[in-house]
Amino acid sequence: MGQFETLEVLVDGALGRITLARPERLNALSRQTLQDLASAARWFDTQRDVKVVVVSGQGRSFSAGFDLGDFAHPDPEYSVRDTADIGRLMAEAVTNMTALTIAAIQGHCVGGGLVLAASCDLRVAASDAVFSIPEVDLGIPLAWGGIPRLVREIGPAATKELVLTCRRFGPDEAKALGFLNTIVAPNALATHVDELATSLAAKPGYALRTTKQQVNAVTEEMAGTGRNAADADALVFATFDAESRAASASYLKSKNKSFIS
Repeated sequence: MGQFETLEVLVDGALGRITLARPERLNALSRQTLQDLASAARWFDTQRDVKVVVVSGQGRSFSAGFDLGDFAHPDPEYSVRDTADIGRLMAEAVTNMTALTIAAIQGHCVGGGLVLAASCDLRVAASDAVFSIPEVDLGIPLAWGGIPRLVREIGPAATKELVLTCRRFGPDEAKALGFLNTIVAPNALATHVDELATSLAAKPGYALRTTKQQVNAVTEEMAGTGRNAADADALVFATFDAESRAASASYLKSKNKSFIS
């Protein structure tokens, strides 16, 4: 089994689990976490018996988005562009996993955390989950292939409105828009997702894989993510743009947040 610094990765027969394990940071996506997610996704592709992987977060949140502390404290091993691009590589690795993926969403699902959820095949949320995409208020564009993924799931008008307003929205609206498959009571989330995963894992693997591949091929034609390497350039520009930097500082101060993206 793979060992990962910021994740718990488990296998039980045909079922796998990837659990974000930074509850003290609301599972904010650090450089290391993004690397671990991409590596875990690729590792599962070597586990041919695994048919379904559940993606979840420890504690009270699914994920609070990109850990802005990583930009505040540069790593000499990563250029600014490398840091900006690592989220795209994570999202592509999760999207392209051979196994079906189910996102189990509780608490906050914010920014990059929402992109991670969008990269999964199915999404189940607790009724008290909270979604938001605050990147524009932070002075940066939604990157990591988030725009085409949202357009595919909820359409262009809803994508523009949610990304541009940065407002919070709840599970009922997310399901009505087509982003969520199911909403369950908070105390029933784990049981429901486990039952769904077990039911899917009991089905023939070839049929599961082929269905996923066919749907992904169609959605890629609808709104492709192939040009998303340019997302990193946009993030780098925003990092040095004076107006964007001022917006980010103002947002963080007003919200008293240090790491939510």
